[in-house]
Amino acid sequence: MNLQQVKNVFFIGIGGIGMSAIARYFMQLGKNVSGYDKTPTHLTNELQQEGISITFKDTLESIADEFLNKEETLIVITPAIPKDHQQWNFFQQNGFTIKKRAEVLGMITAQSFSLAVAGTHGKTTTSSMLAHIMYDNQTEVTAFLGGVLENYQTNLIGKGTEITVVEADEFDRSFMHLHPNIACVISTDADHLDIYHTTDAIKSTFQDFADKITDTENLFVAENTQLKAGVKVGFSDQADIQIKNVRVVEGAIVFDIQYPNLLIENVSLLMPGNHNILNATLAFAMAHKYGLSAEQIKKSLATFTGVRRRFSYKVKEDNKVYIDDYAHHPTEINAVSQAVKQLYGDKKVLAIFQPHLFSRTRDFMDGFAESLSSFDEIGLMEIYPARELPIEGVTSSVLLGKIKNPNKKLVQKDEIFSYIESKDFDVLVTIGAGDIGEMVEEIAKKVKQK
Repeated sequence: MNLQQVKNVFFIGIGGIGMSAIARYFMQLGKNVSGYDKTPTHLTNELQQEGISITFKDTLESIADEFLNKEETLIVITPAIPKDHQQWNFFQQNGFTIKKRAEVLGMITAQSFSLAVAGTHGKTTTSSMLAHIMYDNQTEVTAFLGGVLENYQTNLIGKGTEITVVEADEFDRSFMHLHPNIACVISTDADHLDIYHTTDAIKSTFQDFADKITDTENLFVAENTQLKAGVKVGFSDQADIQIKNVRVVEGAIVFDIQYPNLLIENVSLLMPGNHNILNATLAFAMAHKYGLSAEQIKKSLATFTGVRRRFSYKVKEDNKVYIDDYAHHPTEINAVSQAVKQLYGDKKVLAIFQPHLFSRTRDFMDGFAESLSSFDEIGLMEIYPARELPIEGVTSSVLLGKIKNPNKKLVQKDEIFSYIESKDFDVLVTIGAGDIGEMVEEIAKKVKQK
């Protein structure tokens, strides 16, 4: 099916962050866009306000008639869709064109100059930084992002057709559908072991993605990824592009970037943490390779205010700070902890964590316990199941028992607000990829009231 001939696009799982960006893109092109999701969220509310019709009932009656014309309708699905989904089964049985989100993204990006950002951690922040740099410098870019940018309050930037910036998602090997011209790989840590089963399988798939870039000078890799080719970026003297002289200046992170034959001084970033410095340097390298000047990139990076739920300040006052972060892997939690200490090393930090998926909690139980122990106090919520059924022996109580820090407590979802009110802290951090994200605004109100 040619995307130009499509009149109607129906999304099953439209409230997903990646799905919603493509829905907005088709809406921008003037297509009829509708979709289903399981429950209303802030994001589905935003889509509805933009004119997209969404149903929360898995019935054929809830689908408008024009979307039942299979010659003119494209069905876009999320990989997490259950097999007994009535709408999906109807579309399958009646010969509709059905594509995964990654396949549609591949079709869109195949006709453009594509910059792709891959990695088990950091791809949303890095691709958002890159998108902001490209858009801020008036390039003909469209960026499909896995987070809502604070600068723009959307996960779709631009209306151009010449250049695309995309997240290259390793889940379900989705990124193999893409056609990147310039790419980066930030990290290849173990994750999604319910799909890959082994760390070696994940690393092998990232290598397959990296091999899509035939000119290795167009591939930028974090030095610890151990990929076979590409320009290595990192903090060590062995990196091809080196991060130097990191310091905090008036609340911002400032650092230098050393190319083999070029020193770029005083790069300023509003987001703390060594992981974000690495993300910014990879975004810098990709934009510079595309053709933007160092001064253009520096100017744009200094105005990047972040991504919703990626070290997002919800309260930032002299006596109280509240930060929210999507982190759902031990490496990501370590990065959050390091960033908090970089800015608030002498402050008392309370972290509230909601584990995401039983399988991930099982696979990284000891890692979660170790990373959470680095905070001054920990409130641990029950596991958010998402698409999974419970696994025997995998509970938040077991995880709590492994956390070595004695200042810890298991907190039920309906106890969160009273728990926060009862605690003495300077910095609150909420962490997790589950429905804790829907509680953030109310938590911010409670923190301001303290």
